Amino acid sequence: MTQLSALPLDVSPPQAYAFSDADFTMIAELANRKFGLHLQTSKKALVYSRLARRLRALQMDSFNTYCAFIQTSKGETEHPHLLSALTTNVTHFFREMHHFDALRHKIMPELIEKAQAGRSIRLWSSACSSGQEAYCMAATILDAFPDAQRHDIKVLATDVDAAILGQARAARYPNEQLNAIPPVFRDIMVSKIADSPDHFTVQQNVRAIVTFGQLNLIEAWPMKRKFDVIFCRNAAIYFDKDTQSNLWARFEQALTPGGYLMIGHSERLSGPAAQHFKSTGITTYQKINTTA
Repeated sequence: MTQLSALPLDVSPPQAYAFSDADFTMIAELANRKFGLHLQTSKKALVYSRLARRLRALQMDSFNTYCAFIQTSKGETEHPHLLSALTTNVTHFFREMHHFDALRHKIMPELIEKAQAGRSIRLWSSACSSGQEAYCMAATILDAFPDAQRHDIKVLATDVDAAILGQARAARYPNEQLNAIPPVFRDIMVSKIADSPDHFTVQQNVRAIVTFGQLNLIEAWPMKRKFDVIFCRNAAIYFDKDTQSNLWARFEQALTPGGYLMIGHSERLSGPAAQHFKSTGITTYQKINTTA
């Protein structure tokens, strides 16, 4: 999941470029308007350290020049680079394992019954980062329901960062990440790469369940079909309270009656949408089925 960098705030490298409060405010306002990022003034040193690299790459001599550039039509091509610079993608396989346990043991029996009745099953990894979360969702589905590919079951995986989506689609990971995959899932998920012994890839049957797409959570969503399960973990924490409240409400509308929402360990449901969910586990919520 794409997240705001958590570099220590007391790390202040020598400044090669002047960086005024006005420069910071302009960048923070653009990041909020375009991507929903909430950059507090305490993040000024972090923003400098991240974006100084972009100034060097663009051979610009000041933040004032950079700020002027990103406000032009030509400068819109820089916006994805600005996003990538300001965010970092911290994730690993089976992060917050309790969500996958809930999916495997509580939710999948319901979804299997639904699929066997000929109905579509849709899950959404809404801030998928480099793909580990979505592939773990797919592997959990296959572990519970080996015949899943014979039914209409799909995982949609989206992220705002096009570059990180490229990594997700490639499904190529360093061997150090194998330790996060429980042994029971390794046979389902992992394939060796003959010409790259230091890396592994995700098996094709797992990848076949997942579809990747670029999506900005604070903009319009093109999906029309509702979801049975939505994962949005450790992304909303970087939005302001109003944006969070609006996001929870949109997720509630995007879920089927009785559908499930998984959020990050530091996040809490808020706003009017909270009354439409009940807690069923650690940061796991079920939409209250008012049609039952």
